[in-house]
Amino acid sequence: MSFAIDVNVLLCASDSESPSHDDALRFLDGCASRGEIFCLGWPTLMGYIRIATHSAVFARPLSHTEAASNIGALIALPHARVLAEEEGFWEIYQEVTRSVPIRGNLVPDAHLATLLRQHGIPVLYTRDRDFLKFDFLDVRDPFA
Repeated sequence: MSFAIDVNVLLCASDSESPSHDDALRFLDGCASRGEIFCLGWPTLMGYIRIATHSAVFARPLSHTEAASNIGALIALPHARVLAEEEGFWEIYQEVTRSVPIRGNLVPDAHLATLLRQHGIPVLYTRDRDFLKFDFLDVRDPFA
């Protein structure tokens, strides 16, 4: 069974000041070495670059080149899959958001949840409890 990784896991791995830094590195190293299919949505990858390079978020932000290199290394793994919207995405998004009030910061979460649903990925590793609002996802804390 394949799974997806949320942006907060990637950010913890890149932020040496995060209390979860070592756990995130171990988790990602495990993903890289196990050979099990894991998925990353384009919104996750772009969100990573946006936040990891932002000086208001990271005390020592990455350069764009460093952040892009991290992404490149992940998606180059033979068992990594990058998820993109396909035909019918909008209809699925409307279905996903019908029962969950979506606004503000929940919009990108709904976007990723819809991508996962469209691609049949049931498991999401994240520290973001907002994903529990999407009852079709099996939300797991990668550091638990």
